[in-house]
Amino acid sequence: MVSVTMVSTKGIQVDTMEHSKRAGRRRHDDELKAKVLSECEAPGASIAQVALAHGLNANLVHKWRRRAGGGHSVATPEVTTFIPVTMTPATPAVLDDIRIELRRGALAVNVTWPLAASAQCAGWLRELLK
Repeated sequence: MVSVTMVSTKGIQVDTMEHSKRAGRRRHDDELKAKVLSECEAPGASIAQVALAHGLNANLVHKWRRRAGGGHSVATPEVTTFIPVTMTPATPAVLDDIRIELRRGALAVNVTWPLAASAQCAGWLRELLK
């Protein structure tokens, strides 16, 4: 561990900064892992809060849960009930006319053309848009 202390010209300590580097990975005993995992299984428990309370990274706790087979548990209700829902099939809207809205500046023109004459509508639009 390296300790750096900055002292002013009057001999007053101004700031202390400590730098430390771990020699390797921390090892956690099985008792701690079991305790943390049991706290995570409590209803309404937050894995991040449990990890923080034990000075651990939440990702490490998630890894422990996956390895223990508890990583996929999701809070589900104890009793599930099937509720039948009656749905009527949606009927597609029947189009009787072709409706076109043309805008140029402040001018707006609404055109309604019979669906049976769609080929004539296409020709009219081609001529209009030339």
